[in-house]
Amino acid sequence: MDLARTEVTKSRSRAGFGRGSAARLGLMALPVAFFAVFFAYPVSAIVARGLHIGGVWRFGRVAEVLGQSDIRHVLWFTTWQALASTALTLLIALPGAYVFARFDFPGKQVLRAVVTVPFVLPTVVVGTAFLALIGRGGLVDELWGVRLDTTVWAILLAHVFFNYAVVVRTVGGLWSQLDPRQEEAARMLGASRWTAWRTVTLPALGPAVAAAALMVFLFTFTSFGVVQILGGPAYSTLEVEIYRQTAQLLDLPTAAVLTVVQFAAVGLILAVHAWTVRRRESALKLVDASAVARRPHGAGQWSLLGLVMATVVLLILLPLGVLIQRSFDGPDGFGLLYFRELTSAEGGAFLVPPIEAVWNSLHYAIVATAIAVVIGGLAAAALTRRAGHLVRGFDALLMLPLGVSAVTVGFGFLITLDEPPLDLRASWILVPLAQALVGVPFVVRTMLPVLRAVDGRLREAAAVLGASPLRAWREVDLPMVRRALLIAAGFAFAVSLGEFGATVFIARPDNPTLPVAVARLLGRAGDLNYGQAMALSTILMVVCAVSLLLLERIRTDRTSGEF
Repeated sequence: MDLARTEVTKSRSRAGFGRGSAARLGLMALPVAFFAVFFAYPVSAIVARGLHIGGVWRFGRVAEVLGQSDIRHVLWFTTWQALASTALTLLIALPGAYVFARFDFPGKQVLRAVVTVPFVLPTVVVGTAFLALIGRGGLVDELWGVRLDTTVWAILLAHVFFNYAVVVRTVGGLWSQLDPRQEEAARMLGASRWTAWRTVTLPALGPAVAAAALMVFLFTFTSFGVVQILGGPAYSTLEVEIYRQTAQLLDLPTAAVLTVVQFAAVGLILAVHAWTVRRRESALKLVDASAVARRPHGAGQWSLLGLVMATVVLLILLPLGVLIQRSFDGPDGFGLLYFRELTSAEGGAFLVPPIEAVWNSLHYAIVATAIAVVIGGLAAAALTRRAGHLVRGFDALLMLPLGVSAVTVGFGFLITLDEPPLDLRASWILVPLAQALVGVPFVVRTMLPVLRAVDGRLREAAAVLGASPLRAWREVDLPMVRRALLIAAGFAFAVSLGEFGATVFIARPDNPTLPVAVARLLGRAGDLNYGQAMALSTILMVVCAVSLLLLERIRTDRTSGEF
């Protein structure tokens, strides 16, 4: 009798597993279709149009383009500044990761939100903030009275500003859960503090540090908005050069070659990143983060906390403060002149008053967030259980929009989505679709660690009891990941609000988004346009900051995901 009952249980479990595999494929169907239509198709169409000329594939064009001295300079500067930005970010941010992981102090939650604000700010706003600090007529010029060529340092510091939170959250998240007793045991056996940290803690942190470094390198290697505003013609990354070849020179073959080069580089970076993430998910002795954090004690720890505070003030708050100051500093002194001018369309930069860009961006971002949550939620659910190379390849596919040229995607939208049944070129939905492509990876990376933390035996028990995969997810997973879902939606909203690379092509003149409006105003001469750009950037910064503060109120250490 017991044997028969065991066989029935096994058969039900196998049936549940079979239904689970079929359900996983079903969950993957919509995300795969979404990425195929709105990512793979536009990008491949751009590459084909650039290299498939007169019915012949002209692969010799690749060698011709890469042989040009100016293109080689672009490739060199792109790689050099990405390596320098990554090294500088790790050097400055690792002490912050330690402080957030090990210390408990008043205002920690607010400070965590402050250091995360730059990461979700549009790159256009970051570039504008450092332009106000170091660029033309910036604070450095006013204080020193001498115009210095600070372009490269402005770009590097802007990248550190933008990616500081990547290191703090990725490395600090794991550091806060490492059992400190392992390092203490090494010290009790006679090891010095440095030796114990180097031989015990650092190897455990290695995969997280590598993952953070690779993500910073990816974001800086594909940098567009920051370099577009701060760099000028002499300092061009691959992404900026793709935009110049596409939008200004109309040289699609060259743009296609550069897109392929960037795609290959990003694919390699993501492959290495996936390997480091799998290493980080290997068995480590982790503890509750709240049990690790302690109030600083001793002069050394208080000094380190003070150093991190000073870094946050100089690196993050100072550029944002200068940005706000410029938005209020009118020709007649401090006032609301530039904000009032946002309600007028008389300047000629737009067909509508610039203030309408605020409502357009909010509308687009809400729709993009809904799309990203649906697509990303389904994808995360499908990836919850590892299932070989197919699922790992699907995971890598979801990350590609973070590194592949957004400029190529935006231009690809224009030339591919213009015929039935996907004649969307004149539709407002085009902008949210492009923004959702960037939001989906953040939804997946936020929800996936939490979904994987759910005990799989609960799902198996539900399947044995006859629950369908959908009901099992609704009854088992959803109650546990509700907070992570809200955080994922918040991140998707913030990054959608600031998407620039694709929307610069597809946003209509009568419906501009905030980043596009800021870039257009900065591209026009005159103090009024510059002041309005600062005012719009301040509004966008405030919206992103409020979103992050709300996220921190619902965040817990177990629902933070990778971001």
